[in-house]
Order: sequence, then C-alpha cells, then structure tokens
Amino acid sequence: MKRRYVLAVLAVIPLFALAAGLALERSDASPGSFRGSTPPRGITLPDFSLRNASGEIVDADRLRGKTVLVTFLETKCKEACPIIANQIGKGLALLTLKQRGRVVAVAISTHPTDDTATSVRQFLRRHRVEGKLHYLVGSERELRPVWRAFHILAALDSGDAETHSAPVRIFSPAGEWVSTLHPGIDLTPLNLANDALAAGEMIR
Repeated sequence: MKRRYVLAVLAVIPLFALAAGLALERSDASPGSFRGSTPPRGITLPDFSLRNASGEIVDADRLRGKTVLVTFLETKCKEACPIIANQIGKGLALLTLKQRGRVVAVAISTHPTDDTATSVRQFLRRHRVEGKLHYLVGSERELRPVWRAFHILAALDSGDAETHSAPVRIFSPAGEWVSTLHPGIDLTPLNLANDALAAGEMIR
C-alpha cells in the first residue's frame, strides 16, 4: 500500500510541472512561507567536511551564505532514496539559473561500505542528478560523527538499506534549520523549490 501511494504521487507530478514553474515565477517566496514541517528554532547546520564521489571536499563552513538542502541516502536503497533524488532534481529544475546558484543540495551517505565512489556515481547518473546533488561519502570513522551531529539513524546501524533517516532538511544562508520535507508526505518538486526560495529570502 505504501509503495502504491508513493508511485501514485510520482505519477501526478509531471502533470503539474508546468503550473509549478509558473507559480514560482508569479509569486516570490517570503520568510516563513514554508511548506515543510517547522523544526525547533535555533538549530544550525552541523559542522562536517566530507568528499563527494569526485573527490572534492564539501565543507559546511564554506556553504555559509547559501541555502543548503541536506538529505541522507544509501545507494542500495530501492524505495525512498530514488524518490528523494528524483524530487530534489526536479525541484532544483524549477528554479532559475540565478536561484540555483544560491542553493546547494547535499546527500550524506548512511552506509560507508555500500556507498563507494563508483556506486554513488552510478546512483547519481541513474537518477539524473549528476552535477545537482553532492553525494558525500567517507569511512565509518568519518561519517559517524556527522550522523551523530544530525541525530539520524544510519543504514549501517539498522542493518537494512531501506531503513534509515531520509528527510530533506533545509538550512537558510545563515545556517539555521528552517524546514523539513519528507518523501511520500510533503516532499514534492514544488514544495522543495518553494522552501529553498523562502529560506533564501531570510537574508534580505
């Protein structure tokens, strides 16, 4: 039942893609107009410094001044993870080139041995988010402090590729956690684009 519901949600997304883009063009998001759930105030982007599949270092400190989307993936995950990647890619596509330049999307591995540089590159290519999503990998020693800082359940600890925390958390350019979107509930391309823009408006 859950899988049928998710597939049904994905099936209607293309029907609204054009309308979604027009809606974003016609109205500017404003601070606080988030469609995701609102986290407790005052929580900021945790420190991390990890490499993506291309070997480039992505450092939390260097992301200051941009809206940051953070999610948690596993390349062997067949249910939620492909949906999350798909929605992020389509959501970013709704933004203008200038708007996309102010947004960084990051996925943090939840299983260091499953998520190799090769498997991550294949995942990104398969779900058409190459160049759009930084999929960060590392050893268990490198990743565990990051999982702990974000307070998430990793697939390594659950023992199941399908069982791990999988929200999309949105952080403002000042580093404050301002919205959370969940696959199968409120994670849609339009909601993601809206909340990314609303977060960016917080610096004005």
